[in-house]
Amino acid sequence: MADVPDPSTDVQDSGSSAPHSDAGNDPAPWWRRWVVAVLVLGGLGLAVYFAGDIPKIQAEQLDGEHYGFWSVLPPLIAIVLAFWLREVVSALFIGIAAGGIVSGKLNIIDAFLLPAIGTEDFALILLVYLWALGGLIGLWTRTGGALQFAKWAGEKMVRGPRSAKLFTWIMGLVFHQGGTISTVLTGATTRPIGDQHDVSHEELSYVVDSTASPAATIIPFNVWPIYVGGLVAGTIPLFETTQEGIAFFFSSIWANFYAFFAIILTFLFSLEYLPWIPSRQMREAVDRARTTGKLDRDEATPLTSRELTEMKVPDAYTPSLVDFIGPIGILLGIAILPYLYTYFYLGNTEDPTLLIAEAFVLAVLAGMGIALFKGMDFNEVMDGFVDGCKGVTIGAIILALAVSLKEVADAVGTAEYVVDTVGQAIPPAILPGLLVVLCLIVAFSTGTSWGTYAVVFPVAMPLAWAISQDPLFITLCFGAVVGGSVYGDQCSPISDTTVLSSLATGSDLMDHVYTQLPLASVAGGAAIITYTLMVVLFV
Repeated sequence: MADVPDPSTDVQDSGSSAPHSDAGNDPAPWWRRWVVAVLVLGGLGLAVYFAGDIPKIQAEQLDGEHYGFWSVLPPLIAIVLAFWLREVVSALFIGIAAGGIVSGKLNIIDAFLLPAIGTEDFALILLVYLWALGGLIGLWTRTGGALQFAKWAGEKMVRGPRSAKLFTWIMGLVFHQGGTISTVLTGATTRPIGDQHDVSHEELSYVVDSTASPAATIIPFNVWPIYVGGLVAGTIPLFETTQEGIAFFFSSIWANFYAFFAIILTFLFSLEYLPWIPSRQMREAVDRARTTGKLDRDEATPLTSRELTEMKVPDAYTPSLVDFIGPIGILLGIAILPYLYTYFYLGNTEDPTLLIAEAFVLAVLAGMGIALFKGMDFNEVMDGFVDGCKGVTIGAIILALAVSLKEVADAVGTAEYVVDTVGQAIPPAILPGLLVVLCLIVAFSTGTSWGTYAVVFPVAMPLAWAISQDPLFITLCFGAVVGGSVYGDQCSPISDTTVLSSLATGSDLMDHVYTQLPLASVAGGAAIITYTLMVVLFV
């Protein structure tokens, strides 16, 4: 077994370096973004001017209003530009500005940015999932803990790229508490191992992302059943109360076909048992990593930085497993074990978010304490933490813009328009399969599965009940909404889990989206076919 390479000497060669100012690494010339912004926003402004005042339309199937087709334009513009420019920050900003033009709220800072980022939820994601994660990884660059774990796992558990990906898949199931927490924990734990064994960041980010929210919905010892149970309570006679909705969530797990197919497909991908990978860019990524050792393509802009990859272990410090296992053990011991105890033994179904936040903070403090106890200088410890926080700055910017675009989508009624338009065209006989498509569109456009649940469940359940009161049919429709929303969220470039998966694994965001979308769509297509066959044969 070869020694673990030092990332400080491997960054440039692996293609994993952070974005610099060099034009050669930029996915698009800076002036092109300004030209695109002027053309798109100027054209949209002229269209709105000549169209006159855009009237708000009362939604027929949801309690809300929308602007007709105009409601789709802000997220649509952002998504199209993200794919075209292969760069997300300017695409998201242009999408937000487009929302300001459509809604007439030209002061987008007061109208969208501040309301979106000035929330407790965003502060928790920024302070805990980003800065605590970055700070912890930054500490590991000083203590060498992650590399020691990678060396140990490589010697004891991992023998090559396949077993490295399988280890990542297993960790994704272990960390099943939710989409964001799973991507952060799994990515931070397994990236050093994947880097050591030439697993491209596209491969790693796909495995991390596809075992996050899908696993959370079929191993639902988390807050998902509580949230969904509250949404569906009272929509149909089958679940009049939240507790009945929670119980129905558990009883319908088997019908969440997308989640099962996604996890099975990821398992086969990890073992490299797939006869053909339905993504040309993913095939190229696998071949590039195995033959050249480059973990990203040459033109990639990974969501990472030298602060998160370059080892700066002091000469007098001896790295050991405890530098890695100590903080991770604290994190798991506080975030997961007490929650499982209170959930199963005490029947306490409260939201564990604050418990997880406390666990992250204590994990960082544990990492600092271990380093200080072993003799590292206090300034070195703080430098590592601060460098790690600096390393996630680009991820924080993208997240801020992504949640702001969600605020835009709410303001212009994107979900209401999509549900009204697509909902009217759904033939009853294939309702579950088409609910997957509807949820895919809404979640992909808004970047949130939970937001999709909030707008689709109140319509989908009464619609399904009106068509057939067969419990099997209701269960299939329920599972279709749960899985279809995760499908769209997982594929969306403006989803927080997509951003965090790229950040935790050091992948280029759009490379992750491009390589994941075809594979996720195989699972989505298989789910749609299965739902249709189930309705035709058994309902």
